[in-house]
Parts: sequence; C-alpha cells; structure tokens
Amino acid sequence: MAGVDMANLLIAIPTFNEAKNIGRVLDELTPLNLTILVVDDGSSDETASIARRYPGVQLLQHQVNQGYGQSLIDAFEFARRNGLDWVITMDADGQHEVDSIRDFVREIESDQWDLISGSRYLAARGNDDLPPEERRNVNFQVTRILNDLFGMELTDSFCGFKAHRTRSMTDLRLTEAGYAFPLQLWPRVWEAKLRMKEIPVRRIYNDPNRTFGVKLDDPSIRLRHYIDVLNTELHRLGIGLIDPESDTLHRKPSEQSLPQSACCGCC
Repeated sequence: MAGVDMANLLIAIPTFNEAKNIGRVLDELTPLNLTILVVDDGSSDETASIARRYPGVQLLQHQVNQGYGQSLIDAFEFARRNGLDWVITMDADGQHEVDSIRDFVREIESDQWDLISGSRYLAARGNDDLPPEERRNVNFQVTRILNDLFGMELTDSFCGFKAHRTRSMTDLRLTEAGYAFPLQLWPRVWEAKLRMKEIPVRRIYNDPNRTFGVKLDDPSIRLRHYIDVLNTELHRLGIGLIDPESDTLHRKPSEQSLPQSACCGCC
C-alpha cells in the first residue's frame, strides 16, 4: 500500500454484540499494521474484552447503546483528535472483505475524493450473495429518492464500507445517531459539494436475519423513519418535503429545481 502515509489512516469498526465475529475480523486486519479503532456501542457480550486482546487496537466504549451513526461520528472525532487524515469504516460482522481496503487506498492516493463509498450493486460478481429482498427494496427505494433529489447517481446508499476524508466529515457536523445516518450524510455531502466516488465491493450477507431493533425490523416502519430523517435535512435546506406515501417531493413554491452541486465519481 505504498503511496499513502498509512500512519494517517484509521480503520474504524463500529460494533454491537459481535463477540462471535470481531476476533476473526481483527485477525485479518492486524497484520496490515494500520491504526485500528473498535467502537463498542454498549455491547452486553464479550466484544470489548476480545478487542482488548489485540495489542495496538484502540477501543472506544459507549456505556449504553447510542446507535450506529454515533459510533461513526465518534470515530471521525477520534481521527480528528489524533491527526489522522482518512477513516475507512467497515462492519464487524465479516461482511466487508479486508482485501478491498487496497481498492480504497488506491482511490485515496489519487487525492481526487472526499468520500469513497463502497457499492454492492455497482458491478455484479459471481460470488455475490443474494440480498434479503426487503433490505434490497428499501435500499433501492432510498437510493432512487436521493438520486432524484441530488443527481448523485448512487447505486448503494447504505453500504457501510467507506473511506472518509476526516476534515470533510468534521465540517459536515453530523448528528444522526442511528441507522438513518446515511439520510443525513448524503444531503450534507451534496450541500458541501464534496467529491464522491463509488467503488465496487463484494456483496456478503453472513446473517440475513440481522436485526435493526424491534420497530425498525418492520421494513415499512424503517423506510418511514429514513424518510423522516431525510425530510429533516430537506427542511433545513429549504427544499421541501418528501411525501412518504408517494415518494414525491413537495417543493416550496420558490423552489423550481435543485442545482447540481455534488461531484459524483460515478457520473
């Protein structure tokens, strides 16, 4: 991975009750000699104690569960405080391949992007897993709404495998603590005119029955929650509101069209 100062790169792993997986992920990561941060979001199992067994792995613990988004926000703040220029986020459940870190590093080396987002749908692979249908449908619906609004040409708005320029993320002042984090991230990426590119990553579903929490396990409730968070951003931007029943944007009378102010590497 020559060409990038790897001392300025953080691998951040948000995790919640992943004792059965976190050791395997860290076994693969630690030989790369990267700075690794495990953000344990109030786990009740042995996740934290397993992470502590790995010399050099940093551990940040939430005493109570605060949410996936808050874990990412805290990782960005950790990177800022420690002078780390880039944060690569990856899940703790083994659904993100360590080998793909090299693909992110190549894009970081180009110094063209502020956000490099993995996509499980950008390029089909013969070894891709089939996604759970309701997850795919929610992802496609939200991705389409975001593309219609912001002209980003995204193919996967929810993939957690990303490389983030630390300064850019800090400037976005992100606050969304839960799974709806991307619905705050993407409008702010557009607003800030950040340079973004998608790259293909393998689609892996080790646990298709993974839970979002009691209420959000219902896809209709989850989709409504995502649109509610997006509408908060649209209201802040003065654009209008998405009708959750029809997925159509009700613009303010003064808003005829949105300027295309995001640079997407997939355009």
